[in-house]
Amino acid sequence: MERQGRIVAINGPVVRARGLAGFAMREMVEVGPLRLLGEVIRQEGDEAILQVFEDTQGLLPGEPVVGLGEPLSVTLGPGLVGAILDGIGRPLGALMKKSGPFLGRGGGLEQLDEDRNWEIFPQVTKGDIVTAGTLLATVKETPLVEHRLLLPPDMEGEVLEVLPQGFHDGRASLLRLRDGFGRERVLPLMQRWPVRRARPVRQRLLPEEPLLTGQRVIDGYFPIARGGVAAIPGGFGTGKTVTQHQLAKWSDAQLVVYIGCGERGNEMTQVLEEFPSLEDPKTGRPLMERTILIANTSNMPVAAREASIYTGLTIAEYFRDMGYDVALMADSTSRWAEALREISGRLEEIPAEEGFPAYLPSRLAEFYERAGRVTTMGGERGSVTLIGAVSPPGGDFTEPVTRHTKRFIRCFWALERDLASARHYPAISWMNSYSEYAAEVRPWFESHIDPRWGSVQDEVRRLLSEDERVQQVIQLVGEDVLPDEQRLVALVASIIKIGFLQQGAFGPDAFCPPAKTFAIMELIVHFYRRARDLVAKDVPLRLIREAKEVEALYRLREISVADLASFEEIRLKLESRLERIGTERLAVGRDRR
Repeated sequence: MERQGRIVAINGPVVRARGLAGFAMREMVEVGPLRLLGEVIRQEGDEAILQVFEDTQGLLPGEPVVGLGEPLSVTLGPGLVGAILDGIGRPLGALMKKSGPFLGRGGGLEQLDEDRNWEIFPQVTKGDIVTAGTLLATVKETPLVEHRLLLPPDMEGEVLEVLPQGFHDGRASLLRLRDGFGRERVLPLMQRWPVRRARPVRQRLLPEEPLLTGQRVIDGYFPIARGGVAAIPGGFGTGKTVTQHQLAKWSDAQLVVYIGCGERGNEMTQVLEEFPSLEDPKTGRPLMERTILIANTSNMPVAAREASIYTGLTIAEYFRDMGYDVALMADSTSRWAEALREISGRLEEIPAEEGFPAYLPSRLAEFYERAGRVTTMGGERGSVTLIGAVSPPGGDFTEPVTRHTKRFIRCFWALERDLASARHYPAISWMNSYSEYAAEVRPWFESHIDPRWGSVQDEVRRLLSEDERVQQVIQLVGEDVLPDEQRLVALVASIIKIGFLQQGAFGPDAFCPPAKTFAIMELIVHFYRRARDLVAKDVPLRLIREAKEVEALYRLREISVADLASFEEIRLKLESRLERIGTERLAVGRDRR
């Protein structure tokens, strides 16, 4: 029997309806004759408040509201990888075919193409006992991703029938089984999962392995672990979106989910145009063969923007359960928080700081806590790494979204306007950023890259920290009055900032493997230690600074990844030059005596 109510009031995306006493909280509904998709967000006896994920223009009081009997859910199955979806999981390509370049409304469009055929390779047979997370079948979805069809967490039992190997469409039934109560259950090829409910796992693991990003300032200075959480806050023009693009392109995640949440349409257009033409650095295949894009720009309905975060998270968890390492980029969580604020205002809730709802911190916590490196229900190891951009108005890091986000993340890559204005990219501040994962992933770098990784990294940190104090003195009295020991620190810090921390988003230096990252760090630290010894023997810093071999340190980042052997050549030339400077200075000292 169809459950139906009637609209009594409309306030933008918020609709009040009557006759919904039998509806459940968070239940999906279809609103009006166009069947606009929405959900129940508050119940007041016979009346309920709905938020509608589409434009409500033209809705009228008295029009019907029909319950769908399930919470807001996303369809999971083959066809997700390489897809471009809207905030509630509908494919934009199919929407364009249906309504043209301007998105139409309503109509109940399927989230995945059920007419498309997939070659299914069963992994179980009749009579097998299967439990939650058991691998049932595989599909070669793209050349880079094997789609693994798993038994859902709420099913177990004896296999009675399994789909034979071959090509089948999305309407096929993958499995029929008998559960422990003797009931027969059928599992469709395409599954549904509520987006606001985290998928269960067997065990959460410690964040001991780094997510390699190919960005020196991150891998070498502020690393993030697989399954970690990070924020990229910065004002307009500081490079948040470009930094997230770099992470999506070059990180060693096996799958990338990129959510354009409330960003400007031109930025999202750049992503949609650029990603299909990008080449995966590890395989040479198109990057879209391991990427899922969710586009919900600032001119799309605000309620769908609020839902887009959860849609992307659920898809990321689905692939994590297959044993993949997934990186999720949310650009930006500030726009998502603004959607919460707008809906909260229309609900006439009492506002908290700067108009945001009082439950903003708990919503941020719910979002970030769904990250993690886990043992899945099927016994595999997978991870979801969350990287959220934050857009504080005017670059003010004390505003509520940035401040509350810092409570729930362990990696903070603060973008600095002064660095961006000086064309220093990525504009990640080495003084205001931090990573609590650095100590946890250090053993991995020391065992896989070089045992000296930790000591060299500590020396780089110390030099930049000491340089901050030296620069304060220089601003007061000038550099000429400083002793050579402090001027050497300023020189080496300048080399670190230009030759190591700077990295272009385009060209051969866009991706830097950890071996090259360490080689640059180690060579700069080696130079500092040798120069420090010479300065301690009264060798003037001027003689060291003027050496052309020292100038080469500023250009270390230009060395090709395929030519890492040239670092040893530069080291030998530098060592020879410093030795010659020391010997000549010692000879001059003897002559004077």
